[in-house]
Amino acid sequence: MGRTSDARERILSAARSLIETHGYSALGVAEICRTAGVPKGSFYYFFDSKESLALAVIDEHWAGQKRTWATALGGDAQRGDAQPLLRLRRLFEETEVGLRTAQQSCGTVSGCLFGNLTLEMSNQTEAIRTRLQEIFEAQVEMVDSVIAEALERQEVEVADTREAARAVVAQLEGQVLFAKLYNSTQQLGPLWANCLALLGTHAPRETVAGV
Repeated sequence: MGRTSDARERILSAARSLIETHGYSALGVAEICRTAGVPKGSFYYFFDSKESLALAVIDEHWAGQKRTWATALGGDAQRGDAQPLLRLRRLFEETEVGLRTAQQSCGTVSGCLFGNLTLEMSNQTEAIRTRLQEIFEAQVEMVDSVIAEALERQEVEVADTREAARAVVAQLEGQVLFAKLYNSTQQLGPLWANCLALLGTHAPRETVAGV
């Protein structure tokens, strides 16, 4: 059972790496298996098709990212980031750190797996498009809860917290796209100031962040 599980994880890891570097369309079963170091039969033992593999890669990546987002946005009084805007800023910072770490490993900014697949696949397969929509909606919901808390504390001025959250997620996704385009995580530098302006707060960043 352990070996079987290991083979599946190796296929998922190889597929994710290849999707990030070459895209989904250029992905081939033979290349996936060669990169994973497993026989071709192993692929079809776990996955019916490339699409089912892509969905598994998406789900695995989201499981990890969701934990990261929940930790950043959830807040911890002992950690000193109970303020909602401070937690939102922490999310941006951790996103930048993650991109920089990946860049140091492979030499390029890989961007967002979900954003990359959205651009490449959203008009080609309904199953992948639907799953990506669900994930982005989940991200919006997580940010929405933080903005709603900030609104209750009169730290922001927004008419609709859900739409404000959607704009924040879109801005984050767009800056990550620019980071990939320019191969520079510095593209995320203006993100926090832009977010404050979007949320209608003129408080200095140092005051809002508690720095």
